[in-house]
Amino acid sequence: TRLTAWISRGKTGENSPRRKQSRRSECTCLPLNPTTDWQKKLTPEQYVVTREKGTEVPFSGIYLNHYEVGMYHCVCCEAPLFSSEAKYDSGTGWPAFKEAHGTWERDESHASVIRRPDNSLGSAGTEVLCKNCDSHLGHVFDDGPDPTGQRFCINSVALTFKPRENNKPEKPEEN
Repeated sequence: TRLTAWISRGKTGENSPRRKQSRRSECTCLPLNPTTDWQKKLTPEQYVVTREKGTEVPFSGIYLNHYEVGMYHCVCCEAPLFSSEAKYDSGTGWPAFKEAHGTWERDESHASVIRRPDNSLGSAGTEVLCKNCDSHLGHVFDDGPDPTGQRFCINSVALTFKPRENNKPEKPEEN
C-alpha cells in the first residue's frame, strides 16, 4: 500500500536526529520520520490529512479567512510552501493560492511543492505534496485567477503560518 511504501522510505537510514539542509528544497527542514513519529508530532486530524491523504471539512480551516502577511509552511517539516501574497478567496471552502513559494512564471522546479496525478476525486485531478516530506497538502486546479490560472486548494491543517515582521493584516483580492 502507499502507507507501507512511505513507512519503508522513512526507514532508509537517511534520517538524522538534527535538522538538515534538504536536497529537495532551499529551506532548512525537519528530517523525514517514521510513521510513529508523525503520530506523536501531529494531531489526529493533521495525521489523517497529511499522511493518509484526507481532506478537512470545507469552511472549517483556520487559514480560510486568514489575512496576515507572511508565509505558510508545511505542518510536518516546516518547509515554506505558500506566500500570503499568493493567497486569495476562491469561495470553495479551503485556503487558495495562485502559486507555490519559489515558483517563477509557472516554473515550479524551485518550489517547495510537487504535483502528482490523482484520480481519487472521481475524475483526473492533481494532488499537491510537500517536496521535502511528501505530506499531502491538497489539490491544484486550472480554474484560478490571472496571471497563473491556478487554484491551489490547500487544507489548513496541513499548514502552519509564520508572520512577516512589521506588516499588518490585509484582506486579499476577491476573485
